[in-house]
Amino acid sequence: MTDAVPSPDSAASSPSDAALLALPKAELHLHIEGTLEPELAFELAGRNGVSLPYGSVEELAAQYRFEDLQSFLDLYYATMDVLRTGDDFAELTRRYLARAAEQGVRHVELFFDPQAHVARGLRIGEVIGGIGTALDEAERDLGITSGLILCFLRDESVDSAEQILSAGLSHTDRIVGVGLDSAEVGYPPSLFEGVYRRAREAGLHVVAHAGEEGPAEYVLEALDLLGAERIDHGIRSIEDPQLVARLAAERIALTVCPLSNLRLRAVPNLADHPLHRLDEAGVAVTINSDDPAYFGGYVGDNFIAVRDALGLTADQAARYARNSIEASFAPDKRKAELLQELEAWRG
Repeated sequence: MTDAVPSPDSAASSPSDAALLALPKAELHLHIEGTLEPELAFELAGRNGVSLPYGSVEELAAQYRFEDLQSFLDLYYATMDVLRTGDDFAELTRRYLARAAEQGVRHVELFFDPQAHVARGLRIGEVIGGIGTALDEAERDLGITSGLILCFLRDESVDSAEQILSAGLSHTDRIVGVGLDSAEVGYPPSLFEGVYRRAREAGLHVVAHAGEEGPAEYVLEALDLLGAERIDHGIRSIEDPQLVARLAAERIALTVCPLSNLRLRAVPNLADHPLHRLDEAGVAVTINSDDPAYFGGYVGDNFIAVRDALGLTADQAARYARNSIEASFAPDKRKAELLQELEAWRG
């Protein structure tokens, strides 16, 4: 594929679709439950005897239109009911990783929501085991390395988060960090300060969703009270120039998800997205897919959408990919390998 690697004199040009899909990248904001495509939902529903309130794949897919974050979450939690066994999680993860390989993902740090599954009667070890099986296969067969991040549902109780952390600490051979997701408004990061302290003391990395629908103040809380090493979303940071300057100075990466922001109406259209403005201010922004089955595209598709709506040069694309590699929790040796691959892409 001759246009997959831009030539050195094309740094200021717009890379082709093929080039952006081939761009070696890390994905740092990916909810594995959000990769449940309608076809697999029906397949697993049939396997597990679960009745979906939709008559066909097409009818379910038609529901993937959202007014806001909560309208998405309502469907998200309803469809994940088809995930009943470790094998289901293995198949879900396996299918995501196959798509990710086609979109240039070389390392992924994926989120999962154990509270939502334990509440349905699953054991956390069964969920982690299924996901882990597919992650091991991907490293062996696809060359994709990975990390697993346990997310707390911020609209559940702090006690529930404490309990799921205790359960998760039995699986630190798999879990590299903790995160905070689900409905943001009304659930500030400060609620989870104690849970995060325990996670840090246990040696886990910590990240948090903040500044998607919630205000820039939530980003500050995530940094100052939770000790977040990365901010997931974080686009409303643009409203606070001092915060933007701090993010840039401290090299705190934002894991931005453009198509998600569009679908959930965090931005009116992609042309108004603050991605490039944050980059120009020196913030280490990265491009990710969030819940790609629901939001219309995997990570390479997000790069393409940014190019089409905002413009994207080879230099910018490479910088966003470099940011993702450097902000990952991959070992230094793996980061060096990926940065070398990125230089080869640059030509």
